[in-house]
Amino acid sequence: MSVKSLVINPGSTSTKIGVFEDENLILDHTLRHSTEEIAQYATIFDQREFRKNIILEFLKSENFDIATLNVVVGRGGLLKPIPGGTYEVDDALLEDLKVGKQGQHASNLGGILAKEIADEIGVKAYIVDPVVVDELCDEARISGVPELPRISIFHALNQKAVAKRYAKETGKKYEDLNLIVVHMGGGVSVGAHDHGRVVDVFNALDGDGAFSPERAGAVPVGGLVKMCFSGKYTEKEVYNKLVGNGGLNAYLGTNDMRDVIKQSETDEKAKLIYNAFCYQVAKNIGSMACVLNGKVDQIIVTGGIAYNKCIIDDLTKHAGFIAPITTYAGEDELLALVQGGLRVVNGEEEAKVY
Repeated sequence: MSVKSLVINPGSTSTKIGVFEDENLILDHTLRHSTEEIAQYATIFDQREFRKNIILEFLKSENFDIATLNVVVGRGGLLKPIPGGTYEVDDALLEDLKVGKQGQHASNLGGILAKEIADEIGVKAYIVDPVVVDELCDEARISGVPELPRISIFHALNQKAVAKRYAKETGKKYEDLNLIVVHMGGGVSVGAHDHGRVVDVFNALDGDGAFSPERAGAVPVGGLVKMCFSGKYTEKEVYNKLVGNGGLNAYLGTNDMRDVIKQSETDEKAKLIYNAFCYQVAKNIGSMACVLNGKVDQIIVTGGIAYNKCIIDDLTKHAGFIAPITTYAGEDELLALVQGGLRVVNGEEEAKVY
């Protein structure tokens, strides 16, 4: 019997939803929310009724009966650090989403909305691989400054999804493989997947690894300290240089790699920045190969930038000696979420307890 799933992925000014029959998408839509609508609510949690009603009204307008659903899956939010997997939304998880255990973000509503809709029709609600997935080995947490431990924030949902997809397509188990997964989007994260656990990963948000279209990645810390105390910038201005206005934005005024590639054909500066991007990502891959003691079954490259064949070719030139490279371009978050739910519903995995 087929499984019908509703998937909910909230963003700051939108809510993406998808209805699936098994892994086949039968209905999807992005519900847009104006700044004025969102501004009415003091907290993220206060938006839940507004967003839930919009979801239900849309499904009704499409003549879809939510009573036919078997499961509801939401995007995971800023919970406490947890191992990867699919988690049933229980009271403890729900409470941490409500209070924002590690901060307020629209993704916190994913599990909340899933739970409220699932309860109405008497089915289970789940979240899958939130950004706070933390499977780091102890050594990976050491930074050199005790007050500043390295932390795990990365594209866990997509990294785990493509790793499991590769394992399934090759007739192997994810837990039997050593993989390096490279996600290249607005941020870049490179993770070492050691038999089903991401034991080391470059923080994709604010401090590790290669620069990306919008983020600075690792920078010379001595120079950063001097910048912070120069009196020229506020804390917010410095942080914006690292996250949002860093990387390609800082050098070339664009966060679109396609523009950079086109510019690089005639502009020497753009060519240098493009080459430096590939160079740094390849260095990150090499680092993770050392984490895995050189025993790498496959390198997997994913994210929106992976659509650019020239980048895949350059990464292969730099790092192809480590292991073969497989590309899954893009980032299908709705599909990754539904697959996480299906693995539990179909008995391939057990739901984890928060």
